[in-house]
Amino acid sequence: MHPIEEIRGELDEKLKEKKIVLCVTGSIAAVETIHLAHELIRHGATVYPVMTQEAIRIIHPNALECATGNKPITELTGKVEHVSFCGKNRDRADLLLIAPCTANTLSKIASGIADTPVTTFAATAVGSSIPVIIAPAMHKSMYDHPFLKENVEKCKSAGIKFMGPKIEEGKAKIADIEEIVENVIYNVGKKNLRGKKILVIGGSTIEPIDDVRIVTNRSSGKTATALVKNAFERGAETEFWYGNGTEKNPPYIPIKRFESVKDLISLIEKTDLKKFDIIVNCAAISDYTPERKKGKIPSGKEEIEIRLKRAQKILPKLREATPSAVLVGFKLESEEEGIVEKAFERLKEEKIDLMIANTVKGVGKDENEIWIIDRKERRLHKKGKKEDLAAKIFDLADHIHDTITK
Repeated sequence: MHPIEEIRGELDEKLKEKKIVLCVTGSIAAVETIHLAHELIRHGATVYPVMTQEAIRIIHPNALECATGNKPITELTGKVEHVSFCGKNRDRADLLLIAPCTANTLSKIASGIADTPVTTFAATAVGSSIPVIIAPAMHKSMYDHPFLKENVEKCKSAGIKFMGPKIEEGKAKIADIEEIVENVIYNVGKKNLRGKKILVIGGSTIEPIDDVRIVTNRSSGKTATALVKNAFERGAETEFWYGNGTEKNPPYIPIKRFESVKDLISLIEKTDLKKFDIIVNCAAISDYTPERKKGKIPSGKEEIEIRLKRAQKILPKLREATPSAVLVGFKLESEEEGIVEKAFERLKEEKIDLMIANTVKGVGKDENEIWIIDRKERRLHKKGKKEDLAAKIFDLADHIHDTITK
């Protein structure tokens, strides 16, 4: 057994049994392809490397063979590798990924030139309607060339998707590995949320005491991030509203930021929420807001008094703005005792469709334990990674939406 099998599917199986052709060209970013291949494999993919001669001068084929378990294709032979992998065959690849892609290779693809293993694979894949993703990497002056921009648009008109580049330090750098992998999943993974418009609200609110001090709730944003990534991967048109949190936001999903309850209410009032089919609010929203002091309260006082007032509830505001959307809320409790009953009472009170009950044990963790309750007081108890729980939540929300709209 090749050692790469030890990591296959260790994150999840979103790319299980998917064949990804990873094409590498002569950019210095070729050194990133080891990490990229490993991440694809951790999601269950089988990766087949293809390299140009210029790429071989930067990264040795043995490195990619070690990283994928498959010998890189560096020249075409009588085995007609480009047709075997990317032709109109029953056992062909699921996706062709060119990362990194140089200006030279990009322009050749746009012109239909097939004079290297990579450009020949690309020409065959486009002709066979296999999904193609290009992640460009080059100096910014090359990326800004008007002819190159024309070639990017020509590629897009042929259905080729582009990831990045990131413009940093005078360079058009290869997109983040996470962004590339997520878009591979988006293009070849399960698409049962395609056509749905989904809003996820996450993170915590920050309520000012004075110009310096704040009151907030503990929130890492892990649950919200897991939810928004799952919706995106399954083909939904996804929007993310995010407050305060430590989790890195997915750069490939549109995001609107808020700080306070007041900010969040303003977002609700300014947005046409009727466009969304499913709205999930898992934000850690302050139940109370302080009466704000002017300036900064002087340090050194033995005691200070802070007066709190009840904050406006967000779920009723969301329900008022979008009566027909499937609305999912979260109810956090300190203990398990009575958690389902409390969650159901909150569900009825705020007229939402699904309530997710959980305890403080899951705050900031990668795993959680949840109870999912619907309007008929049916309950489902689940434990596991937050990504897996997010998938289950959307399975149920999508089922409710389809039932309502039939």
